[in-house]
Parts: sequence; C-alpha cells; structure tokens
Amino acid sequence: MDHVKHLKCLICGKEYATDEIEYICPDHGNEGIVDVRYDYDLIKTRISKESLAANDDYTIWRYKPLLPIEADAAVPPLSIGWTPLYDAPRLAEKLGLKHVWVKDDGRLPTASFKDRASAIAVVKAQEQNADIITTASTGNAAAALSGICASMEQPNVIFVPEAAPPAKIAQLLVYGSTVMLVKGTYDDAFELCLEAAAEYGWYNRNTAYNPYMTEGKKTAVYEICEQLNWNAPDAIFVSVGDGCIIGGLHKGLKDLLALGWIDHIPRIYGVQAEGSAFMYEAWRDGEDVLTKAPVSGKTVADSISAGLPRDRIKALAAVTETNGAYICVSDDEILTAIPNLARGVGVFAEPAGAAAYAGLVKAAADGLVSADDRIVVLNTGNGLKDIKGAMKSVEMVGTTPNRVETNLADLKQVMQEIK
Repeated sequence: MDHVKHLKCLICGKEYATDEIEYICPDHGNEGIVDVRYDYDLIKTRISKESLAANDDYTIWRYKPLLPIEADAAVPPLSIGWTPLYDAPRLAEKLGLKHVWVKDDGRLPTASFKDRASAIAVVKAQEQNADIITTASTGNAAAALSGICASMEQPNVIFVPEAAPPAKIAQLLVYGSTVMLVKGTYDDAFELCLEAAAEYGWYNRNTAYNPYMTEGKKTAVYEICEQLNWNAPDAIFVSVGDGCIIGGLHKGLKDLLALGWIDHIPRIYGVQAEGSAFMYEAWRDGEDVLTKAPVSGKTVADSISAGLPRDRIKALAAVTETNGAYICVSDDEILTAIPNLARGVGVFAEPAGAAAYAGLVKAAADGLVSADDRIVVLNTGNGLKDIKGAMKSVEMVGTTPNRVETNLADLKQVMQEIK
C-alpha cells in the first residue's frame, strides 16, 4: 500500500506506519482513533475522472487506488456500491426547495450502507489471514459483515443487543454467523466484543476502533459526486449514531478536493434522534467529546442508537469543518418521515435512514438551507429491516388497510366509504 503514507492519531497527532499498529494509537487506550493519510500525488498517477468514465466496474472497487488495500487484493463477489441517486422534485417542492436528491443505500446486498465498510473489513482481515472476524452492531453492520463473510466463506462472530429488530437477527442466522445476543445495550455489546477480540485474537471490524471502516464508508460520497458529474452538492444530510458514516463522508470529500475533482466541500448536516443525541448536544454546547458523559441512546431508530458514539472525533469535525450543523429530531418526526419519503420519491427507509429526511424537513423549516441549495439526503437502510417501525409509521399518518368480503358488492361498499 505505497499510496498510504501513515496512520495519524486524532488526539495527539502521532503518526504510525501501517504495519506499526493494528487499530488504535496505544497512548490513548480504546479512544486512540487514527486516520488513514494518503499520498495524493501518487494516487493522481493511478486514477482520474477520465479513467473512471471508462471503467465499467460499478462497485466500490472502481475506486481501489483511493482505498487502503493492494491493487491486486481479492475482493468480495457481491455487487457493493453505485446505489441509485434519485432526483426528488416532489420532496423539494414540498419543502420550498429546488434541488433534492436521495441516495438509496438500502439497495446494497444486505440492504444497508454498512456493506461498504464491511467489504473493506473482510479484505483487510484476509490480508492478515484472520481465522475469525468479529463486530458489535445494532444490526446493520452485523448483517453486512455476516453477508459478505458468507460470500467468501469467512468465519465470523457477531455481537448484537438482544433487542435488535428480528429481521436483522434473521439475516445473521441465515448467513450462518455465530451470533451472540447480548443482554444489554449496543454500548455493552461493543465493549464485550472488544474484550473478546483481544482475548481470542479475532480481527476486529468495530466502527471507529478499526480505522479502515471510515475508508469503506467514504465511497458513498465518491459516487454522489460522480453521479452529479463532479458538481458537488451544497449540502448532505445523514443520520448519525456512532459517527463513522458522517466521518467517512467528510473524509471522502476531502479526498476529492485534494485530487481537484470537486471545487468545494458541501456542508454536512448530521441528524440525531432526541433520545440518542450525544453529538447534537456536544456540538450545540461546545462540549469536549472525549470527556462528555454518555447519553441514554434510546430511540425507535435502532441503527443510530449509541449512548457513546465511538467515532465522535471524526463525527464532530465533519460538521464543524464544513460549516454544517447537527439537527435533533423526535422519534415521531422520524417515523412520519418514513411514509413521506416513500410517497415522495419511492424510497422505503428504515427509521435511521428516514431520520436524514426528517432532518432536512426541520432544516428547511428553520432556514438552515436555502431554496437554491443542491441537497442530497442519504438513506442508510431499507425499510424491510424494521417492519414494526414501518407499521407504526403508517398508523401515525392515518394509513390503514381496508378489509373486504369475497364479493364485489362488499368491495363497492368499501370503495364508496373511501370516497
């Protein structure tokens, strides 16, 4: 990986060779998050906008020279990446805006954004000839790792809270993972996973702890900018739990700016649920994210439930360095956003994915975005991940099924009542 210069600690600034540490800066325990730094001059000799235009590999691997893997690395066979970016004029008009797009990562193989990071995790683990890969998750990162491991016959052990949605647990079992349902929160599962990885020598995919997860997640913003013909949007809205996705988007934008492929970095808006608003509170109050106490982490949007965001340094920088903002929305606003997003553009999002749109609704009402802004909303997960949440959302907006007898006369009666 001659295009990777070093790993840099985000707390003390110390730099390490890629073979010098495995995950974190040892001077700060599990908080020593590091960032992957690249040689952009070298990368420019290996990839360009023109070479991408001629590349018919529409997966994240089209960006291999910008990823922390070897050029000849074996990659998973699943088609990961190049999810659709839908123009959403009806959503825009409803909010008094002119330009809104929805990036639907619910279309990835395991139906969530987390496939991007897990693909990198599996490649890195196989570089090290790891016997087992492990991760802790509220469900989506686990399902992503589980599915991608299945595609490459890679054994894995997954830690998830026992309260995770059944659909997400079902994915893990179907893919054949060894599943540990933890009798506690996501934060409890995370800590247990860290201990188990250290005890058994498993490759650790955990968000933030493993610096390479950011690198997988940044590919979404490469796609967004390429799909917009390298005219970067003015604003990007994304839901935030652990903070790795928003940090990855920021990293990808910085890559593109360094390469000269875009001429500005969009404002990034992180959206959090009221019951899991660690980052929003820290941003609003100017708190130190390394010393701030955890929050409850309770929200209907399980995928962004995190009492103590693990990638909080990068997550804060993503907003502050782009002149964006954190936005806090209620669970009711999140649930209402599910059918509104689905009916406005045809994208069915799980609660965490719909939270990004709920954030845009609030931002538009509060004047945080202007009518002429070019805005992208990122849906991070498919609505089928959480049917309970979806059913509650349609009840909230007054949509219920109609029951009819097995005859046309009764159907006519019901149709008359609907009118």
